[in-house]
Amino acid sequence: MKSYLIIFHLALVLFGFIFVEHHLDTPGRTEADRESMMSDGSGIAARIAAVGQIKTAQAQSSTTTQVASTTEAAVDGQKVYQSACIACHGAGVAGAPMVGNAAAWADRIAAGNDSLYANAIDGLVGSSGVMPAKGGNPTLSDAEVKAAVDHMVSQSQ
Repeated sequence: MKSYLIIFHLALVLFGFIFVEHHLDTPGRTEADRESMMSDGSGIAARIAAVGQIKTAQAQSSTTTQVASTTEAAVDGQKVYQSACIACHGAGVAGAPMVGNAAAWADRIAAGNDSLYANAIDGLVGSSGVMPAKGGNPTLSDAEVKAAVDHMVSQSQ
């Protein structure tokens, strides 16, 4: 029995030495591992490298060109109507006068284009319904809204 205790204690001491030796070298080894991973490109630097790049200067110039061409060229009121206005004015939602219904548009047309433009651009809450500013699409320019109004009026006289 005494021999088993001696072997057990020797094994325990040997395990302690190995454990201590292993942990004494850890900080230096960790730094060496980190340096090797960063230097050869297979480590952290390669894993966190950017996948792609966005060229913001080019994107801004194309957006500026697109906005400039939209305002310079004649705006197609039918296209604006199809993309933004038809949802309400095609079905009469929220009291919107349906395009083609001359009776619903008569009083509005009689009030004049300036009144129609102002209501379409700024919005209107009236007794017969609600018109959100720019049809609820704030990205539309005033020229696009006016072109859409002109199209709807021409279809509703």
